[in-house]
Amino acid sequence: MNDAPAPTNNAHAPVNAPAPRLHLRAGEAARAPYALDIAPERAGWTHSALRVLELAPGQEHVLDTAESEWIVLPLTGGCTVRVDGEVFELLGRKGVFGGVSDFAYLPRDARAQIASGAGGRFALAGAKCGRRLPARYGPAPEVPVEERGSGTCARLVRNFASADAFACDRLIAVEVVTPGGHWSSWPPHKHDEHRPGVESELEEIYYYEIDGDHGTGYQRISPSRPGGADLLAEVRDGDAVLVPDGWHGPSIAAPGHAMYYLNVMAGPGAEREWRICFHPDHTEGYR
Repeated sequence: MNDAPAPTNNAHAPVNAPAPRLHLRAGEAARAPYALDIAPERAGWTHSALRVLELAPGQEHVLDTAESEWIVLPLTGGCTVRVDGEVFELLGRKGVFGGVSDFAYLPRDARAQIASGAGGRFALAGAKCGRRLPARYGPAPEVPVEERGSGTCARLVRNFASADAFACDRLIAVEVVTPGGHWSSWPPHKHDEHRPGVESELEEIYYYEIDGDHGTGYQRISPSRPGGADLLAEVRDGDAVLVPDGWHGPSIAAPGHAMYYLNVMAGPGAEREWRICFHPDHTEGYR
């Protein structure tokens, strides 16, 4: 149980390709112009992607969406997004702990321009997809916010692009804010098998931000199959964790430091759905 490479569930990866590391510390997956760049090929799977774009005041960035759909989600600051003849003014927010943000959906096979007068940081959550849906604006007041769990397992879930809240072809994305000293992603759950009506196969990325200086959190992934993903990592601001398979949870926020994470999911199933299976050893009193 460590930060060593773990097997991937991607049957299309080259037989002798090394498995990617599951815990990516801040800066380790940077590739200009992105502070974080996780492509499906880099993760060793087929669909899910995440980039974090940092723009200085007055700077702009051109994104070719290629065969993926993307959501532009402000983490800090606001921006203007131009795509397919549409112009979306994203008001954004002061930071991820300050509340929900508006966002923009970018279709595949498009060229988008992202510009920020005051500068900021922007998550680009993506998924390889088949259908080309129209570019759209997601207003912040329409984002469903859910209080999940109770006691020290209470946390806040912002379902801005959950399967039942916003239409995408493959992409599913939500934000979770865990108060300091609380657990989230609990009970441990998995979604690494295609079982109609029971469980959907989804690749998942966690991206973290921690409130306050010197804050930390912890992330656990335990194997759901022999040789599967196995990780216990101390996560810090700007880190990411890949979940190719396995039981994931808990995600633990250290006392005094709230923890934010952005979950990006997509998979090969014919239906865009989030169906999970809880760990049978940890469901008493939680379901």
